[in-house]
Amino acid sequence: MVRRFLDYFSHNKYRLMMFLLLAGATIFSVLIWRVRSEVSGTIHYAFLIWNLFLAWIPFIIAYFTYTAPLSRKQIYIVMPIAAFFWLIFFPNASYILTDFQHLAGEWRDVPVWYDVMLLIWFAFTGLLLGMVSLFLMQEIIRREFGRWVGWGFVALVAGLSSAGIYMGRFLRWNSWDILRNPAGIALYTFERVQDPSLQSIGFTGLFAAFFLFL
Repeated sequence: MVRRFLDYFSHNKYRLMMFLLLAGATIFSVLIWRVRSEVSGTIHYAFLIWNLFLAWIPFIIAYFTYTAPLSRKQIYIVMPIAAFFWLIFFPNASYILTDFQHLAGEWRDVPVWYDVMLLIWFAFTGLLLGMVSLFLMQEIIRREFGRWVGWGFVALVAGLSSAGIYMGRFLRWNSWDILRNPAGIALYTFERVQDPSLQSIGFTGLFAAFFLFL
């Protein structure tokens, strides 16, 4: 039993280490929030925990899709389904970056530097989860369809996820709405595309460039 575990660890040590580091960062982020809650006697920024939970969903989807021993025929069936649900939840991973705007609010029950560090931990952990999951999905596309198709996938995801983050932050849509009210989102998106605002263009463009740079 021990030998089997050691063999498994030796062949998967990098994957396991990646998972442990991301899990450790998540636990530490929650502990920082817990300290804030105890000191201030409030539950301000509790939404960060939910946002970080949502950031784990695309990572888990990408990780199991990447490591699953699928045949080429199975990939053509599983990959579109996995990519669909992955893309729905992927914007949540980087959405936490926009939570920095709460520093301009009225929550001054702890020193502002602590809230800055709190947001940095949550945002960086969410961003890492997102970027690792994007890398895994890109690798699946690359090894099956080639490098350029893989980068095309990344560019498409950068644009769509940036639009998703904009819709979440400013229009207050969330990932569940795509499943509950797809027609409403499609109609609203079509209306926005016909008459885009400077804010939507600027925000989506800057975030898309940020994704591509990462």
